[in-house]
Amino acid sequence: MDKRRALGQHYLVDSSVVQLIVDCADVKPNERVLEIGTGRGILTKQLCKLSNLVEGFELDEANYLETKRQVDGGVIMHLGDAFSTDSSFDVLVSSLPYSESGTFVEWLSQRRYDRAVVLLQKEFAEKLMSPPGLRSYRAISVIFQMSSTIEVVARIARSAFAPPPRVSSTLVVIRPRRSLDSPQIKYVKCLFSQKKRRLGVALENLGFGTRGVPLEYLSRRVWSLTVPEIAKLLDGVS
Repeated sequence: MDKRRALGQHYLVDSSVVQLIVDCADVKPNERVLEIGTGRGILTKQLCKLSNLVEGFELDEANYLETKRQVDGGVIMHLGDAFSTDSSFDVLVSSLPYSESGTFVEWLSQRRYDRAVVLLQKEFAEKLMSPPGLRSYRAISVIFQMSSTIEVVARIARSAFAPPPRVSSTLVVIRPRRSLDSPQIKYVKCLFSQKKRRLGVALENLGFGTRGVPLEYLSRRVWSLTVPEIAKLLDGVS
């Protein structure tokens, strides 16, 4: 299989969408900008016009070299995985492969930053915003809503990418609410591995115990608990 297909890469080619992303990012000259998944540099090139503190990550070597050629030294480029590093940033911009969306949300929930402008698969964005009680309400929904706020900017046509993806895309602006740590993320994911069970049963099955848990929560199904209620559980175990 072609490496780019394996990475799920669909290159942003629509200049009007690039400009919309740049406008939403509203980068100031002294802000640190991180771009995850530079592709061939179409967005990177515009970001470098706004700040001299741009850092980019790209997994594909050919794309990495092409981005470096496009920006001619105007960005600190890394050939590798942004999620395995500890780069600091004020603004994040990304059109990363949709297969990395879940990893991205968990990683972002642990970061301190000002805003992130990201292209997401439409269905995944809806999952992030899902309320309790729906099938789409998952651990990733809780992790995201607990750590972040989201503003949906626009639906992006498939024709904005080459090759066009099979799914629709949504441009969103994400801002931090609170940062989580790895144990808290693991707790939520474990809890939702038993999301159809009553909370008391789920906690006992997972070996967490029920000490300190409000009694009125114990008879509730895990998937019915609101994000603030789960946050209260997290704060009790942190």
